[in-house]
Amino acid sequence: MNVLRTKSVEESLAETAEPEHRLRKDLTALDLTVFGVGVVIGAGIFTLTGRVARDYAGPGVVISFLIAAFCCALAALCYAEFASTVPVAGSAYTFSYATLGELVAWIIGWDLLLECLLGASVVAQGWSTYFVTFLDQLGVTWPAGLGPDGTFNLAAFVLVALLGALVCYGIKESMRVNLVLVAVKLFIVLFVIVAGIGFIDGGNYAPFVPEAAGTAGAQGGWLHTPLVQSLFGIEPQVYGVLGIVSAASVVFFAYIGFDVVATTAEEARRPQRDLPIGILGSLAICTVLYVAVALVITGMVRYDQIDPDAALAKAFITHGKDGYATLISAGAVAGLTTVVMTLMIGAVRVVFAMARDGLLPEGLAKVNGRTGTPLVISAGITLLVAVVASLTPIGKLEEMVNIGTLAAFALVSLAVPVLRRTRPDLERGFRVPFSPVLPVVASLVCVYLMLNLSGETWLRFGIWMLIGAVVYAVYGYRHSRVGTVARVGGYDPV
Repeated sequence: MNVLRTKSVEESLAETAEPEHRLRKDLTALDLTVFGVGVVIGAGIFTLTGRVARDYAGPGVVISFLIAAFCCALAALCYAEFASTVPVAGSAYTFSYATLGELVAWIIGWDLLLECLLGASVVAQGWSTYFVTFLDQLGVTWPAGLGPDGTFNLAAFVLVALLGALVCYGIKESMRVNLVLVAVKLFIVLFVIVAGIGFIDGGNYAPFVPEAAGTAGAQGGWLHTPLVQSLFGIEPQVYGVLGIVSAASVVFFAYIGFDVVATTAEEARRPQRDLPIGILGSLAICTVLYVAVALVITGMVRYDQIDPDAALAKAFITHGKDGYATLISAGAVAGLTTVVMTLMIGAVRVVFAMARDGLLPEGLAKVNGRTGTPLVISAGITLLVAVVASLTPIGKLEEMVNIGTLAAFALVSLAVPVLRRTRPDLERGFRVPFSPVLPVVASLVCVYLMLNLSGETWLRFGIWMLIGAVVYAVYGYRHSRVGTVARVGGYDPV
């Protein structure tokens, strides 16, 4: 069994010209940047910064965000090189198919599917909570049985259904709606930052790096303990310099999502130029916003008095600005809407790429001539996410999103020097500096962050990967387009 057979870059590019599999090239650098900001900035900006400041780093959480951004940028650079070199739908799945082989590509594609499907479902449930809270603040009561705590989460179902219809209608139309919602979200975030500056007390920044206070080891056995703690006895530190490093491991996950930009590579007008701008530009914007919000929260309220569940809202309430809590809820609703939509688009593009390669039923990859989108896949992803988000208590599985994403980051980073060595002739619109050192460091950082996830998460991840292995063995390997062509002899995408 040749499970490590590769698919050349030329083969991948040739398939994008097939009439029944051709996606429209409608996206600009602005579209891609907004797309990245839309998926990275969510409700976490209003809650995560405060919780990590209180529990790990104090005002030094600002440094934690900068460290996390630097680590995330390592992987982002690798994605930017690949996306500009192989502008084909599928993101890390497509990149690894050309370098590390079919089995690794399948593993990454299966990881990305986990990230996007589970992420969209979890975030849709979170959106319903903010939506109901926002309605309550406006004096409108949502039926309890049809909300986030009911037997059927109607709010989440309606959101996914509407966004799914938009995704089916067209990528450009989806991006226009995304642009509006991201603009609303950024306006509210910037308003909160500017308004909060007036309530900053410089005394709250002292000490900027609180004195170390021991460890924050998890309780409840190996299932609920970070794997690195179970294996090596390394426990998260509280405050001090090591507390800042521990906080960086936590806030790193606030940046996850930029990789979804690469799934739309095939639809970029000028991929060699626009994709690196979209990936790195969105990461830079998000870093500035996270750092600014962290400075505002820790300046408005002393770090050990921050409310971990509603940091910004409670900070303004403390200063007599109760009405700002409604504005913050509106920002969270707009923010999570864009996250759900971009994750659904990412899931559709990953399944599309895998189906076009024959690893999933190839008929799914047919593109509708009017909308320019794979309607069958779009409708299927919408239905799946809607059902999961409205009927299952899936919120506890959110760490699964992180481990799947980090696994893809690690493998893509390693694939960069591989493609440099095997195909030095390819035109690269962007090149990772200091290769192969920087890609290897990026991969090691991702592996370390994976080890910081709980044993329970690793167990669930193993089960998911086992299911994927069965699907690949039963269907994917036998129907692979590359494998079929190899058996017949020669490759003719037309």
